[in-house]
Amino acid sequence: MKHIGYFTHSDCMIHDMGPMHPESPMRLQAIDIQLQADGLMLDLTPFEALPAEHEWIERAHPHDYVHKIEQIGHDAINGDLIPVDGDTAMGPGSLRAALLAAGAGCQAVDRVMAGDIQRAFCATRPPGHHAEKSLAMGFCLFNNIAVAALHAIEQHGLSRVAIIDFDVHNGNGTVDIFKDDERVMVCSSFQHPFYPNRHFDTPGEHLILTPINAGSDGTVFRSKVEKDFLPALDAFKPELVLISAGFDAHTKDPLGELNFVEDDYRWITTLINDVANRHSQSRIVSILEGGYHLGALGRSVCAHIEMMLND
Repeated sequence: MKHIGYFTHSDCMIHDMGPMHPESPMRLQAIDIQLQADGLMLDLTPFEALPAEHEWIERAHPHDYVHKIEQIGHDAINGDLIPVDGDTAMGPGSLRAALLAAGAGCQAVDRVMAGDIQRAFCATRPPGHHAEKSLAMGFCLFNNIAVAALHAIEQHGLSRVAIIDFDVHNGNGTVDIFKDDERVMVCSSFQHPFYPNRHFDTPGEHLILTPINAGSDGTVFRSKVEKDFLPALDAFKPELVLISAGFDAHTKDPLGELNFVEDDYRWITTLINDVANRHSQSRIVSILEGGYHLGALGRSVCAHIEMMLND
């Protein structure tokens, strides 16, 4: 059984964009409840997430952008919900949660690289993969996975980091940040055409962008990933594998139109395990992205973590 760290913080629950918003604090509660019910929490090493340093975030985002998000966060302290884009807003706890979400990935990278744990899952929010260099969107403020990847490179001297993103939406922000940085390979599968309709065809040998038609099930997903991701990852030989772990391609999810089930998340996790075992000394850090049907989210995260544990 692999030694896996579980990084979270109760303050990630205080980011609240309103009672009808799908990116709800209840998402983290649903994950916790299912992990407890399945007995998996007993196999994880808990870590309380720490907030990111400004220096870490500014590796992925310009100073002016970070300052803008901080200013909106401070303005929202009094209880106002302030729109950042059409579907993203900040309230009293949003800045604190965003700093914790960005910091948890870096903290997990540090622990994995030190050998304290072999793998990690970050149960944090808000998600991050839609946040571009200078643009918040799609429920995302800071690009947590990009911050973690650049932390691995700058703090630990890595030269090849892979990001694997199986969220139903393309990780446009991650592509935007790394489109000119070949130290990071981005492998993203996503429903297409679909939100955000940005950076879905950005050129680059280190950008493996795999569109999937609406209505497709896991059979299509598995075939495309084996064809597109595996040869590229084996040629790249990543020293660390990061996962943008979105579970909104699940057939029950209200925001997507793909038909994945829990076994598909077991399959992709096993494939990622194999890549990490071949190339990165088994080192994996997985960071929560989407997933908006609470029951499906909890079950899918458990399937994902179970495979990381029992590899």
